[in-house]
Amino acid sequence: MPTPPPWRRAQGDDGPDAAETVRTPRPAPQRSPAVDSLLSEAPTAYIDRGGSSGADGAAAAAGAAAAAGTGTATLPGGSQAEVHAEVPNVAGRAPRQALLQVKRFDPWSVLKLALVLAVVLFFIWLVAVGVLYGVLDGMGVWDRLNGTYADLVSGGGEGGGGSLISAGSVFGFAAIIGAINSLLFAVALTVGAFVYNVSADLVGGIEVTLSERD
Repeated sequence: MPTPPPWRRAQGDDGPDAAETVRTPRPAPQRSPAVDSLLSEAPTAYIDRGGSSGADGAAAAAGAAAAAGTGTATLPGGSQAEVHAEVPNVAGRAPRQALLQVKRFDPWSVLKLALVLAVVLFFIWLVAVGVLYGVLDGMGVWDRLNGTYADLVSGGGEGGGGSLISAGSVFGFAAIIGAINSLLFAVALTVGAFVYNVSADLVGGIEVTLSERD
């Protein structure tokens, strides 16, 4: 009788040319601590089977436990399995924290953000100057200053020296000052980003601790 090939041999068949098959156990897969932490916080399902077994029934019962928490699952064959899901109590543990480091600011993104902020601050400056000018004008401050200036320039004569302060001059001067300050603000932030990047490469960046809510 010819010896069947190895893939057709039944367990216990020892033919004349039969050779022992040595199976090398597979090493257990290594899991990272982060995976172990997630698995430890996952819900655990316990199945009380009433006489029937099967991988599909166990999977169905586990799915029912994860969805409903507890209940009864129907296994293949019509039998019932009581399922209990236990969720670990994570309310009592301390909030998790993560220590991060701000390593680098992109100068181009800092410049764009600085220009937007500079424009917003420019309009806020003009509005503030307009409000202040209106308040002082309502109090008569500009009229007294303009009258005093006209008296000094004319030297007591009939001719007037004109107005020292007017709305146009005030807003024009405020617009020039605001534009210069806005430009300097954007340039200063961009240069500051370059300086921070160099300093972070030398001594490390700013460390920030992020934590979950209590």
